[in-house]
Amino acid sequence: EAKQAVEKCKTAGIKTVMITGDHKITATAIAKKLGILQDESEAITGQELENMSDEELIKNVRHYSVYARVSPEHKVRIVKAWQKNGEIVAMTGDGVNDAPALKKADIGCAMGITGTEVSKQAADMILTDDNYSTIIYAVKEGRGIYNNIQKCVKYLLSSNIGEVLTIFIASLIAVISNINVGIPLLPIHLLWINLITDSLPAFGIGMEEVEDSVMKNKPRSKKTSFFADKLGTKIIIEGFIVGGVTLISYLLGVFVFNDQKVAQTMAFFTLSSTQLLHAYNVKSEHSIFSKYSYKNKFMNFAFLIGFLLQFMVIYCPGINDIFKLSSLSFPQIAIAFLLSCVIVVIMEIVKLINRKKK
Repeated sequence: EAKQAVEKCKTAGIKTVMITGDHKITATAIAKKLGILQDESEAITGQELENMSDEELIKNVRHYSVYARVSPEHKVRIVKAWQKNGEIVAMTGDGVNDAPALKKADIGCAMGITGTEVSKQAADMILTDDNYSTIIYAVKEGRGIYNNIQKCVKYLLSSNIGEVLTIFIASLIAVISNINVGIPLLPIHLLWINLITDSLPAFGIGMEEVEDSVMKNKPRSKKTSFFADKLGTKIIIEGFIVGGVTLISYLLGVFVFNDQKVAQTMAFFTLSSTQLLHAYNVKSEHSIFSKYSYKNKFMNFAFLIGFLLQFMVIYCPGINDIFKLSSLSFPQIAIAFLLSCVIVVIMEIVKLINRKKK
């Protein structure tokens, strides 16, 4: 599996370097078969490395892909040289002589079957199957987990910004225009939305399967912010969309249907529906209308449960009294739902533009 794993590494922007005690000719032949080495000038021996200063090694380390006949000290020097170039280094090894380099590397990977206890103690990760391709699988899973965390944060922050903006802008309208538009959402409404339509889809996003496309991305820099690639800007814009459609729904209830309770119910339904639909926008770069969007069974379950509970608190007698909601007519519920679909339309256009750019 090593050859395929090396190829996946190249696609993912990860450089594979061979460090071995074997002869240079043997190491070069194997490295060429694996796709690690293209030209023999990329191979160097421990003796040549010995004659090279640390400054020279740091300057030229990117050029070398194979190190033959090396000692434990050389391995540490190679790791340090890559780190000095600002790279994150993962080092594999199984012997006692590998322990110093495993310890020095950002991620030390010891062999679980053939590895010595010393190497296992020095490592951060142990490969239980001694298989190089397992490291690549771990990279894929790690990237997927990081992406899911970003998606969860994006979803939760944009949803909560939308809630805050709805109430803030309504208050601002009342102050500026002297028109008392009332309060769009009561505390009990916000509590319900935070408990149901925020939390359940967020769990679903966290359980999203890792897409193969993550291994086509280049590695992140150590200095890269969590909100890189304009994530913070996207959260604010999406928050404004969520808040905007909710406020429009509320104002339609106030000025068109002339009923404060109906207006609050419409705002409540629009906000909760927008968040449930937005979870599908956030969970994947694929279109919400593609088959990939519905592979996550927990997300589908959270979506259905969320909608059923929204209808329950609006239409069940007694329960809607507790939540101070009104049973909406068909035109009212249709308007509220169509407004919640606005975010889907906007996000689909953005995704289409992004796909064409790629």
